[in-house]
Amino acid sequence: MSQESPAAARADQPRRRAVSKRSLATSLAILDAAERLFAERGYDGASVRDIASAAGAQIASISFHHVGKETLFERVVERRAKELSQLRLDALSMLKAHDAKPTLKALLSAFLRPYLEKAGAGDPQWLAYARLVAMVSADIRWHRISERCFDPTAGVFIAEIVKLFPQADRSAIAVSFIFSVSAMLSLSTSQWRIEALSAAAGNQPAMDRLADQLVSFCEAGMRAALKG
Repeated sequence: MSQESPAAARADQPRRRAVSKRSLATSLAILDAAERLFAERGYDGASVRDIASAAGAQIASISFHHVGKETLFERVVERRAKELSQLRLDALSMLKAHDAKPTLKALLSAFLRPYLEKAGAGDPQWLAYARLVAMVSADIRWHRISERCFDPTAGVFIAEIVKLFPQADRSAIAVSFIFSVSAMLSLSTSQWRIEALSAAAGNQPAMDRLADQLVSFCEAGMRAALKG
């Protein structure tokens, strides 16, 4: 009995169609629209119909490209989380290449600045993402997304901070770290409040300067909390 050659077997298999540029553009438009609407209205307030309309796509496109609303929400969060995590880990690697035991201020800067630089560049999608991350962090039903997308990188930085404060309770370090992340998200989405409260219309500090102030604030707060 003759056996079919591997080449013949492959020839009999249906060829997978390459993803077209149009299809990729539609998928990206859906992700961008979903990011904006989820940030503006919350998960429950943003309907699939509204997302499709904002993306200039058919409702069926949501299912075709992203399965359903919940999967779409997860992919929206995950998309920028991957990029952000890599930027933070790269910053940490560069830091440790110059100093095997970096300071607390340097560690916080390596974690906080990559997002602030993205948000400060003026891309409205990154500003929407900040509101989205704040929402995910505050809602227990999305704990799986936080655990998968954010906790691994946060854990790496917390482990570095533990080395600096070996006698401190790890839970106290984690609490202080979460406070720092919350301050970062607040700064990136509420710069208009700085202008309003300082009565300095049109004279808002640049994001780089605000980032310096945030890092100093978080460092002082963490040191005070761990000392106590």
